[in-house]
Amino acid sequence: MHDTIVSLEKIINEINERLLKKNVKKNLNIIAVSKTFSIEKIQPLIKYGHIHFGENKVQEAVEKWTNVKKTNKNIKLHMIGKLQTNKVRHVVPLFDYLHSLDNLKLAKKISDEEKKINKKLKIFIQINIGSEDQKSGIKSENLKEFYDQCVNDLKLDIIGLMCLPPNDNNIENYFREMQKLTSENNLQSLSMGMSNDYLSAIDYGANFLRIGSKIFGKRI
Repeated sequence: MHDTIVSLEKIINEINERLLKKNVKKNLNIIAVSKTFSIEKIQPLIKYGHIHFGENKVQEAVEKWTNVKKTNKNIKLHMIGKLQTNKVRHVVPLFDYLHSLDNLKLAKKISDEEKKINKKLKIFIQINIGSEDQKSGIKSENLKEFYDQCVNDLKLDIIGLMCLPPNDNNIENYFREMQKLTSENNLQSLSMGMSNDYLSAIDYGANFLRIGSKIFGKRI
């Protein structure tokens, strides 16, 4: 069995044990973050039947996934990196999910492109949960207004929230706040948790986990 499959199955078992221990039943989506890895490295997971994959660079994703998705219709491709407006026309046709909606200009561009090809992305609003100047995202206090504009004015399919929390040993506090924001806005999905903290993320309602190195190994 390929090492990526062994790693994925180990993660799935860990998650199932965590849910069983807490007596929780929920559907979780493991996004195999395949950025920088070749399609040859990814193919064993595709053949295994895994469907959720994450990329953060548009051109790389277009080159890797365009033909693969034509022959694997069930694959769901997630844009997890920051998206510039000039790349939206490449993202909407290829991707199924966007995890990083962080400003109104981008929202308007996505809406325009969706109308052109009659396709809807499933979108997460990125929250700057640590109020960090160097990170993108909507401030918590501005979320409701931004969400209403996206849904009511631009007709975007906003399914949940996403965050990249600070690395300051307060991860559970940020996860707890994200869970609260998700609930307050009656959203069903929460994208948080990566290779080093996905089990904690599950405890606070995450149902989309972005796991890269623990599946594919270290990036060169």
